[in-house]
Amino acid sequence: MGKIVLYHGTADKAIIPTYGLGNDKHDYGRGFYLTESIELAKEWAICRPDEINGWVHKFEIDINELHILDFQEKDILSWLAELMKHRDAADSKRYRMLAKQFIGKYGINTDGYDIIKGWRANASYFYIAKEFVRDNIDLDILPELLSLGGLGIQYCLKSERAFFKAS
Repeated sequence: MGKIVLYHGTADKAIIPTYGLGNDKHDYGRGFYLTESIELAKEWAICRPDEINGWVHKFEIDINELHILDFQEKDILSWLAELMKHRDAADSKRYRMLAKQFIGKYGINTDGYDIIKGWRANASYFYIAKEFVRDNIDLDILPELLSLGGLGIQYCLKSERAFFKAS
């Protein structure tokens, strides 16, 4: 497997990836998010309107002996369940109940993975998730709807081992 080059966009001029930091409400939960796309990293670097400059940082990660969960190799419902674990698409009691059942049926236990790789989501994906769970979107068109955004692929470093291998 070897090494891969990934980018992280931020408002911070200097950054040291630190295990245990991050936001639990991001797509794959707490972790350090990177991408193969320098263009996507540039978007992340300037996503805060109150910041003037952003920075893109390059990291080389030795992925040998790391366990990587790649959602592109899984059912799209598993990816959607992972998003539902970390993000709330709706505040209704019905949605929370249905989302819990959906996660139970399609969710993947990600505890043993060092890195999670998959699509990046935005608000439109959560609208789709909410409507799917409410049974307003048919399973047959779900993959097509979710592929329309072209939002790119992201990597999330999850384990201490993954952070140790990032330089």
